[in-house]
Amino acid sequence: MTEESATPDLVERVRQIVSAMNARDFDAAMSFYAPDAVLDAEDAGIHEGRPAIRSFYEVWWRSYEHHQQKAEEIRDLGNCVGIAVIHLYGRLPGAPASLEQRYAAVATWRNGLVEKQRNYLDIDEARAAAERLAEERV
Repeated sequence: MTEESATPDLVERVRQIVSAMNARDFDAAMSFYAPDAVLDAEDAGIHEGRPAIRSFYEVWWRSYEHHQQKAEEIRDLGNCVGIAVIHLYGRLPGAPASLEQRYAAVATWRNGLVEKQRNYLDIDEARAAAERLAEERV
């Protein structure tokens, strides 16, 4: 069995990030990322540091007329590793219908902040990667 996470209430912190992103409060969202954090957004590139991560999210959110995400699952796997399965809803400007997408964010945490996050479109792949990462960090 893995050790408990050293990050206080990782699940609640992820909920707060999702809430801040839905409110487009990028200052609040970035306050949960380490200054030197890395976001690997799969096909959307690797973004290093708070300014780059913030810029990525701002551009992404601006491309939608309406955009919201809901955390379907948030798990603290111990050893400062967490996974969140996110259901994204959005509508592009002028589009007649909304888009939906599910993705998973696997993150390692240090001192209560995200140090590295990788987003996966394949939820099963993300779960396997998160479990391996939690075991490796023992």
